[in-house]
Amino acid sequence: MTTKLMKRFIGFIKKEFYHIFRDKRSLFILFGMPIVQILLFGFAITNEINNVNIAVLDKSKDATTEKIINKISASKYFSNQQFIKSESKIESVFKKGKIKAVLVFEKDFSKKLRKENNATIQIITDATDPNTANTVNNYVNAILQKYQQEINKGIPSSYQIITKTHMVYNPELKSVFMFVPGVMTIILMLVSAMMTSISITREKELGTMEILLVSPIKPFQVIIGKVFPYIFLSIINATVIILLSIFIFKMPVEGSLFLLGFESVLFIINALSLGILISTISTTQQTAMMISLMGLMLPVILLSGFIFPITSMPLILQAISNVIPAKWFLIIIKGIMLKGVGISFVWKETLILAAMTLFFIVLSIKKYKIRLE
Repeated sequence: MTTKLMKRFIGFIKKEFYHIFRDKRSLFILFGMPIVQILLFGFAITNEINNVNIAVLDKSKDATTEKIINKISASKYFSNQQFIKSESKIESVFKKGKIKAVLVFEKDFSKKLRKENNATIQIITDATDPNTANTVNNYVNAILQKYQQEINKGIPSSYQIITKTHMVYNPELKSVFMFVPGVMTIILMLVSAMMTSISITREKELGTMEILLVSPIKPFQVIIGKVFPYIFLSIINATVIILLSIFIFKMPVEGSLFLLGFESVLFIINALSLGILISTISTTQQTAMMISLMGLMLPVILLSGFIFPITSMPLILQAISNVIPAKWFLIIIKGIMLKGVGISFVWKETLILAAMTLFFIVLSIKKYKIRLE
């Protein structure tokens, strides 16, 4: 009797293993997700900086400044992208969003270093991300200190390179200036995409979606009808977040409120269209929720540039970050709120978001048409 029960029990265990290995989704959750997570966290989470784009305003243009510039550019931490001719160009360089720091060498740098034993370099950093700004400042100072030690070897009166730090857009280095745009991006992406995917998947579970698809209403009308209420609810959500950030956290809005609203609506529609796409590949509400949370939350937090600088990540993750809508919205919202930029500075990011939205919508409608045929 005991042997029969044991055989049944072993047979039951074998059956469970068979069901698990037969279900590709279960296998992916068991083995795929941990591998993806450890790789993402391992490569994306870092306090170091690599290949940060800097610009140089060299008022002296002598042999010493050239050596210092070459030393900084040769390090793996910085990439010298351009030389600026005047101080009036610094603001426009920062507003474009690629340059994170500008090094300003004072006039007659080499002459002052020899005659007065000291000369000044101003380090101007984009403090919209205070952590990166601090790290950039520390790394530049470390390189300059090393250079200073090299030139002072065997010299009785040592030369001193003085650095003056200036943080733009967030001089007090308030972390809230970084977290409010990031949290707003995460909330709008997750809530909009998750609620839409669950809503449409619920219809599929109940069997009412099939009825809607065979009705005289066209597939795109069905999708728009399901999504339309969530657009208004998400706009209210975005408005509340912006108002809280302005009045509670004292977050500035240097740019146009109209442009901020327009870009927010575009991102909401993008997130909703992504939710529609998730619903086309989900059979249950639970699956839709899991894909929305796990498939969107990690990439949005890790690969959007919200917390960790994208330039410090491996090239493959930098490439993947380009298909994350949150990355482009974060650039836009930080530019408008903190830098006061207009559409002339964020038109490329806006076009990318619009193209992604159109792609998600067309793909979703196509998938629903296939279900109808």
